Amino acid sequence: MKKSSIILIAIAAVLILAIFSGISTYNKLVTEREKVNSQWANVESQYQRRSDLIPNLVATVKGYATHESSTLEGVIAARAKATQVTVDAKTLTPEKLQQYQAAQGELTSALGKLIMIKESYPELKANQNFLELQAQLEGTENRISVERSRYNEIAQNYTTIIQRFPAVIFANMFGFEKKPYFEAEKGSEKAPSVKF
Repeated sequence: MKKSSIILIAIAAVLILAIFSGISTYNKLVTEREKVNSQWANVESQYQRRSDLIPNLVATVKGYATHESSTLEGVIAARAKATQVTVDAKTLTPEKLQQYQAAQGELTSALGKLIMIKESYPELKANQNFLELQAQLEGTENRISVERSRYNEIAQNYTTIIQRFPAVIFANMFGFEKKPYFEAEKGSEKAPSVKF
């Protein structure tokens, strides 16, 4: 065999390996991005579950706490605002995530005030519907926390992959971008003060 034929075969083999490696890398990037998108959907699903529970909780409290209309209206307004802020996982940016998180944080705060109403109404504390809804809401809050943590883990894995060589080349060529993380709410680093 001639030397030029061997060189051509070697070049062709290297090109074929590079193409298959590129295809494999691209497919891995797509898979990891879809894992992030899927986990984002799980986060949204838990927030939706919480949002769906709120009307029932408000209706139950409304029957007992007739003097707490401002708190009830605050919860309803916060729920409406939180459901209006939507984010598509494909276009998720740190700014959009921050807006989403702020709207959900306002709802969490309003719900906290609603739950505190029960201290002023002993008959509400004994209401089975209220207790059941409160337990469901607490469970949902835990699920939200778990799904947010899982999202952060998957987003971190994806972001790490798109920054490694040689995947970074394909990530830049095909527009794979970092995904933002959920962060702690501002002021959460301070422990709440308890007064007796």
